[in-house]
Amino acid sequence: MPSSRTRSFIAGLLVANSAPHLATAAAGRRHLTPLGGRDSGPGVNGIWGALNLAGGLALLAKGRLATGAQKRGTSARWSDDLPSFEAGCLVFAAWMALSERLMATNHDTNAVPAPTPSERRR
Repeated sequence: MPSSRTRSFIAGLLVANSAPHLATAAAGRRHLTPLGGRDSGPGVNGIWGALNLAGGLALLAKGRLATGAQKRGTSARWSDDLPSFEAGCLVFAAWMALSERLMATNHDTNAVPAPTPSERRR
């Protein structure tokens, strides 16, 4: 079984991955997911984001129960696992920035940009 710091790191990856998918779903846009491919709609992104968030929170809850922080009288909020969680978030952000820069994973480089507000008024 992974240590609490490993669980916290993986939870950080999952929680960080949930944010862009949930935001994409709320905006009604399309975004790459493993469930529906490159052209996943808002519903699929909402499901994928919710699954990532639930998985990350479940790992955090499991880590909290496994350490028995409440029984020892210490703070059950984060303890020493916060840096591991933050490292997971940071690794995910760096990975996404690099993959977008090098491979244009989540956007179409041939797409016509949306008109600006001043162009729409013409």
